[in-house]
Amino acid sequence: MGYKVVVVGATGNVGKEMLNILAEREFPVDEIAALASRKSLGTEVSFGDRTLKTQDLDTFDFTGWDIALFAIGSDATKVYAPKAAASGCVVIDNSSLYRYDPDIPLIVPEVNADDVVRYKNKNIIANPNCSTAQMVVALKPLHDRARIKRVVVATYQSVSGTGKEAMDELWNQTKGIFVPGQEVEPKVYPKQIAFNVIPHIDVFLDSGETKEEWKMVAETKKILDPKIKVTATCVRVPVFVGHSEAINIEFEDYLDWEEATDILREAPGVLVVDKREAGGYITPIECVGEYATYVSRIRQDSTIENGLNLWCVSDNLRKGAALNAVQIAEVLGNRCLKKG
Repeated sequence: MGYKVVVVGATGNVGKEMLNILAEREFPVDEIAALASRKSLGTEVSFGDRTLKTQDLDTFDFTGWDIALFAIGSDATKVYAPKAAASGCVVIDNSSLYRYDPDIPLIVPEVNADDVVRYKNKNIIANPNCSTAQMVVALKPLHDRARIKRVVVATYQSVSGTGKEAMDELWNQTKGIFVPGQEVEPKVYPKQIAFNVIPHIDVFLDSGETKEEWKMVAETKKILDPKIKVTATCVRVPVFVGHSEAINIEFEDYLDWEEATDILREAPGVLVVDKREAGGYITPIECVGEYATYVSRIRQDSTIENGLNLWCVSDNLRKGAALNAVQIAEVLGNRCLKKG
């Protein structure tokens, strides 16, 4: 006996990936529904070798369904997620709405799977920010060994993290630069993204940091350890899919880069590609469509007593969003719901 699963926001980038990954990982689905807004009603989406027609989220009855994977914005989630949860359907939410609620678990299965039992508080589980998810997968095994004191991270985030309109803007701006008269002014982003980088993701806060930077701090503390100090600079780059991060880590205890490499090679969800030669590292293009969080450029930081530097890359639509949500569903099923 399998699960009755709902994918909410099935026509978006993340929703489509959720359907793909549910099929790829052979999640035990007895019945599946693809939901979208009324304007997308009847749009066809793929689920393995099947084609599903989207149903209207506004009129859908969640009663009798087991798990709902939400991939819509916070405003819509605020309306529909409580309805699903109240009907007995467990919500796994990809928006930022519930991440900082102390009663709702924020889960990255490789890091804090045991917290999934807390879904019973509100019948909701939060999926973390894409940039946080890949970082904590890499940090967790190192933290277990040497205890992390402080993390300094600079992100290089792809436009797919903003959505389809941002991907279109990058594509059209890039073409327009080479075709006189077809130049495209910025609409999604405050400045041109083609052939440029923008040190601004989400809104600015009074502190001077952006909300994306604040999210990485708050979520790392909630998922991994509240004692870890984190500072982030988040940058949008002209890459379609795949987030990259340059991470500097300060530990309480000394950790040699060679031992760190061995630890990461054995860590769940991590693939180390680190040859100290040209091309001996992973870039975003190579991670697209993959499940793993890739780690390269592992090296000692000689400027502090117990420091390491590393490069971390992952498909933000997968581990940063859809894959992590499906992994949460797998843990929820195996440990709590016990069907399939």
